[in-house]
Amino acid sequence: MTDAFQLNDEQQDYSQYDLNGNPFPYSPVPAEDPEIYCGQQHVSEKISSTVSSMLATGKSKHLVITGKYGNGKSHTLKYTRALLRDREDVVVGYVAQPGEGFLDIYHEFVYDLGFNGLQELAYEYLASVTRDVTETNPMDATAMESLIDEGEVLLSDIVPEAIRRLSDVTKFADFARAIVHMVYEDTNLYAWQWLTAEGIRYEQRKEMEIHSALDDDTMGVRAFTALKNMLLDLGYTGVFVFVDEFESIARLSPKNEQATLNSIRHLMDQNSSGLCMLFGCAPEVWQDVMSEYHAFSERIGQEVALKPLTSEHLYKLVGDYLDRERPLDAKQGRIHPFSESALDQILQRSQGNIRQVLSMCSRVLDDAADSGQPKITTEVVQEVF
Repeated sequence: MTDAFQLNDEQQDYSQYDLNGNPFPYSPVPAEDPEIYCGQQHVSEKISSTVSSMLATGKSKHLVITGKYGNGKSHTLKYTRALLRDREDVVVGYVAQPGEGFLDIYHEFVYDLGFNGLQELAYEYLASVTRDVTETNPMDATAMESLIDEGEVLLSDIVPEAIRRLSDVTKFADFARAIVHMVYEDTNLYAWQWLTAEGIRYEQRKEMEIHSALDDDTMGVRAFTALKNMLLDLGYTGVFVFVDEFESIARLSPKNEQATLNSIRHLMDQNSSGLCMLFGCAPEVWQDVMSEYHAFSERIGQEVALKPLTSEHLYKLVGDYLDRERPLDAKQGRIHPFSESALDQILQRSQGNIRQVLSMCSRVLDDAADSGQPKITTEVVQEVF
């Protein structure tokens, strides 16, 4: 046995700084539902304008957020998504990166909604049909599921009408059948696999009377449009799609890149209402897209750029993070134990890159606590880096 490694689960003591813990992430990857957003006003205003316009008018509107690696594109998209998820009149999906084509975007979007989310929408649609064709009055998905489970409403009485109506709304009968089959215990997994474009065998499709395979970009656009139209029919204001790391399309072959952009363009053309797409993209790739693919870039028309942090942004960001671990009765300044000169040093070394700033602050705070430094000065930062 060797005693070279000293492992323990004792927590570092940050009480000398009036802190309960180190508030900075050790690995500065954006949280799924960020609580802090150190945005730049021009960015938050542009996003607010785009989102609010769609919510107010129902007309589709789209935006590209550009910024260098680590400047906060993913964080911005996830923060906006977290805000929108609090609303009951929209559906929000996040796509980590566009993959090999639009079918991958569609797949990731539906996966973000989740099996339970899609099943809930299916029950919601059946509830709307049930209110019209029976004497019962289920007001939501939960009430509809209870009525079916208790035998008060028979699926055989409402499913034919539900499929007919949904086929009329979506112009896609196979999609309608798949949605309805999300509520059947013996076929809901097959329906989910078809709806996520994972692919199922012919026999499984036949069991649900589904004739087509969801296996190319064109079908992906059709299925996405069908889903959005179903949501509008249910009274939703619209659908928000957040596509991160859009710059990865540059690694596709020119043919596949153009096919992906064309599919997104077709999606936008077919959905002039109820759709808002926000893209996070490296600026150099977006410049190439604008110069080479006018038909696509013209559909978006709006771009807002995240810039490196300024000292003012940095002080606020650090203060917001420290406040998360600082007791309410603490009497220290907002950026304590950091001095302004120490943060200026971190700003200079990170070149204003948010990801590097958070990583450096986390490391410096731990080192200062280890060595018992009463304050984090420029000298402390220089010793660490």
